[in-house]
Amino acid sequence: MSHPPYTKRLHRLQHLLQDSSLDAVVLNASPTLTYLTGLAVHLSERPVIGIFPASGKPALVLPELEAGKLATLPTVCEAFPYREHPDTWPRAVAQALRCCGLTQAQVGIEPQWFRVLELQLLETAAPELRVASAETLVMRLRSQKDDAEIAATRNALEVAWQALEATLPAIRPGVTEREIASELTLQLLRAGSDPDLPFAPIVAFGPESANPHAIPGNRPLTPPALILIDWGARVEGYCADLTRMFAYGTLDDELLRIVQLVLEANEAARARVGPGVPAGEVDQAARQVIEQAGYGAYFIHRTGHGLGLEIHEPPYIRNDNREPLAPGMLFTIEPGIYLPGRGGARIEDNVLVTPTGAETLSNYPRTLRQLG
Repeated sequence: MSHPPYTKRLHRLQHLLQDSSLDAVVLNASPTLTYLTGLAVHLSERPVIGIFPASGKPALVLPELEAGKLATLPTVCEAFPYREHPDTWPRAVAQALRCCGLTQAQVGIEPQWFRVLELQLLETAAPELRVASAETLVMRLRSQKDDAEIAATRNALEVAWQALEATLPAIRPGVTEREIASELTLQLLRAGSDPDLPFAPIVAFGPESANPHAIPGNRPLTPPALILIDWGARVEGYCADLTRMFAYGTLDDELLRIVQLVLEANEAARARVGPGVPAGEVDQAARQVIEQAGYGAYFIHRTGHGLGLEIHEPPYIRNDNREPLAPGMLFTIEPGIYLPGRGGARIEDNVLVTPTGAETLSNYPRTLRQLG
């Protein structure tokens, strides 16, 4: 039996398809498949293909070993399970396409997810099928979060913060970045995160904090040091993503200044968020604070990215994005300043666009926290 919100999501997809040049969307084991069906499967050597026509029931092609999951799915799909041998795969795909009346149709795929494996299966099963990108359509489908998605994100943020607080007492001179990242991972799981974390925590001490995507290593904490921690949790599949700054010992004036500037840029960007505001203007609000202070060359990435079933998804909060923000969009605000060889600062929050403005879902302390 189909249940909200999955029924609403499927109806919205079909409405979008009816207003497009596509007759269906064909998905592999991607977050969008989970979004529409509730089926959670990983990409593997055994293909899973979901076929979603503009009207009628969706079809699922999947290995027999995954078929037991169908009984508990919140979306009703016509199932076409196949046996282990790859020779059985094209027949199952052909049956599913015929069931949906799509053997000569134009279907959309997700370019960032759909593999050559699934594409070749489609071509073998239906040589007259035409394939195009459904990237814009999927973005419109998923970028505005429903109540269930927002609730899951709030829960993920609480889990993330609890895990951080449980980890901070372990930070002391001589401990390594890797040890703190490991402890934070353990605490995330203990606090209730899904085992599949959104990303491995970033813990960066001292000069390494100037690397935005630092990989925790065997670097010991040697005071005085600026400490950057970027971490996240996942609850019911939905991601939270946070960054906070810490100090151990007495920092020099410039490092203190860049942390304060990043905080001011974060506040300016969050204040600019609202329905109808172009995404690029949010980036500009953060960038202006940093540029006016003379550090524009050291803010080397966009201001934010969408959050949901994926840790990076639309909308992207970058300078050239003129897409107007809409209620239900959920994304990060994370300006940064990175001084090579010295240290860097980033302060990251998760923001929801509301009908009248915006809500910061991550209202936890943002100021530099002294640990010792």
